[in-house]
Amino acid sequence: MIEVVNPTTEEVIGAVRAGTPGDVDAAVTRAVAAFPAWSATSVEARLDLVRRVADGLEARADELAATMVAEMGTPLTFATRVQVPNPVGIARGVADVLAGGYFDGEEVGNSLVLREPIGVVAAITPWNFPLQQMVAKVVPALAAGNVVVLKPSELAPMTADLLATVLAEAGVPEGVFSVVHGTGPVVGEALAVHPMVDMVSFTGSTRAGRRVAALAADTVKRVALELGGKSANVVLDDADLSRAVKIGVANAFMNNGQACSAWTRLLVPASRHDEALEIAVAAASKYEPGDPSLPATRIGPAVSAAQRDRVVGYIRRGVEEGAKLALGGPEAPTSRGFHVAPTVFGDVRPDMAIAQEEIFGPVLSVLPYADEDDAVRIANSTIYGLGGAVFSADPSRALSVAKRLRTGQVDINGAAFNTSAPFGGYRQSGNGREFGRFGLDEFTEVKSIQR
Repeated sequence: MIEVVNPTTEEVIGAVRAGTPGDVDAAVTRAVAAFPAWSATSVEARLDLVRRVADGLEARADELAATMVAEMGTPLTFATRVQVPNPVGIARGVADVLAGGYFDGEEVGNSLVLREPIGVVAAITPWNFPLQQMVAKVVPALAAGNVVVLKPSELAPMTADLLATVLAEAGVPEGVFSVVHGTGPVVGEALAVHPMVDMVSFTGSTRAGRRVAALAADTVKRVALELGGKSANVVLDDADLSRAVKIGVANAFMNNGQACSAWTRLLVPASRHDEALEIAVAAASKYEPGDPSLPATRIGPAVSAAQRDRVVGYIRRGVEEGAKLALGGPEAPTSRGFHVAPTVFGDVRPDMAIAQEEIFGPVLSVLPYADEDDAVRIANSTIYGLGGAVFSADPSRALSVAKRLRTGQVDINGAAFNTSAPFGGYRQSGNGREFGRFGLDEFTEVKSIQR
């Protein structure tokens, strides 16, 4: 059995059975048997199902939010405003694409170009946005006529079981969707190498993504990867510095700093570095670690003791490399729970580990730059390319800089997140895209019929 530990209380709150390669094979075999009938269902029937799933998630919003607070420590306010609404929006976005004639086909010369399902999809999802990432894979995959075997994170299995209940209540047939709990090295790897799995959609660390891609290569299955990030918030010299820094701190610390697209690098003009650091420290000081089940709490614990220790290790490394520790540090801010003190570093050099490697905790690095070209160079200087931001009083200038950033998405002046726009990364942040039409594209094959 795999015990589920509440990261705030450090108490065991549940357990799930640890799956085996045999369980994976059984689930895949059921999926293969279910594929012909499911893939033959009408688009209208799948559209109705997706809408029922969205309604089901909305109906269980409070239960889903409370479950994510308990098993992975996301603050309740963040759970109710983001962790549940985003998946609902993603599902409704898929429904809109289906309703818009996505599967009608396209005439290209004398060819009819069709979108068809791939087959058996293995969905391997993380713990930090458990519902969002499951919905972003499972719903478009099913909508496209695929069958799915889900391996959720062993740190957030109860949310997966709730999603399975919603899917069953919406009418997903037996075998079309299955959950196999377990660890990555056992269940995840068994799915990646299984000869009857046609596609693996994985979200997690870049290290684990490399492993999944390598294992899947032997059977030449499709692999979609949404991996790590080290996103830069580029504040130009004409921006409202106070607003840009405050929004940047909120983004860097969202979900307890455990977000792959978080703006963990704050790039500011060198002449305004000290001013920006002062604003960042004042904003970050308001993030007092506490019980995430309380509405007033803005930041909860790391998901596990191991994750806490990893983040603390990076904080110590930042100090050792000579960055200025302006707030926080490695000391535990609470006597119980896996909390990390919200931390802000100043005078960070682009070559430091805290500026190059994904920390996945509430740690913000403030980096000075000389001019606009230098800012772009620094922003593009990591192996990642997932997210980013640009702040400027001139929207056209901000857009120009945004186009130069080698990332999958860029927010200008704090623009809202869009669950229908494509989400994914460049370089070692992965390949493929999720959400909306682009998310459906990932789960389809393209067929040309010449007439």
